[in-house]
Amino acid sequence: MTADQAARQIVVTGASAGIGAAIATELAARGHGVVGLSRRGTTPAGRGMVCDITDETAIRAALAEIAASGPIGGLVNCAGAHNAIASTSLTTESWDATMRLNATSVLMASREAYPHLVSAGGGTIVNIGSFWDRLGIAGSVAYCASKAAVGAITRCLAVEWAKDKILVFNVAPGFVETELNREYLAREKVRAWLEQRIPIGRPGQADEVARVVVSLMETATPLLAGETIYLDGGQTINQ
Repeated sequence: MTADQAARQIVVTGASAGIGAAIATELAARGHGVVGLSRRGTTPAGRGMVCDITDETAIRAALAEIAASGPIGGLVNCAGAHNAIASTSLTTESWDATMRLNATSVLMASREAYPHLVSAGGGTIVNIGSFWDRLGIAGSVAYCASKAAVGAITRCLAVEWAKDKILVFNVAPGFVETELNREYLAREKVRAWLEQRIPIGRPGQADEVARVVVSLMETATPLLAGETIYLDGGQTINQ
């Protein structure tokens, strides 16, 4: 990490738990200044701030406050959720809520971070998508669509903002064990199925995703801009 990178703050949404918390922890361990945004306002590393990531006014205010204390050099859009609902029972309100949290918030946070990144001379945005963006999963139409949208948002912003020295990437994990799903993944039938379907024989760990995100923040080449990087242990190419 360069001295210039160390002087810039990196904002992580959804930093209070799961993959977001692991990313905040890894960034801080590497010497980055980290600010975690979440409804709870907690983060295991760095500075935590309360922010409803679905509220564009709140996002704008939070980023302005962060920028007042130092330049912003990066953004990790990690906030998101999955609710399994059969398509025939999915209400428009539920669809809208999933899309707003998982996809619209990515656009809003990136858009509001843009002027701060430009002021800092450029920066990096890493969006956390999902390998479900290219799968058909029963009961998950809203989630799959929202994560496919994250990939599209990533590509479009990467093209638009390359001239501003802003790199945009999409990291799309497969099954990743966190405190939120550890009990489910430990079930005998689930574990056996994952061992069979995932070529590496296991789900990922949150810190593995975090290391990829930090690597993109520190060393990614502009030639990679706009790409979706799948971290699923080869599951979706396993035929």
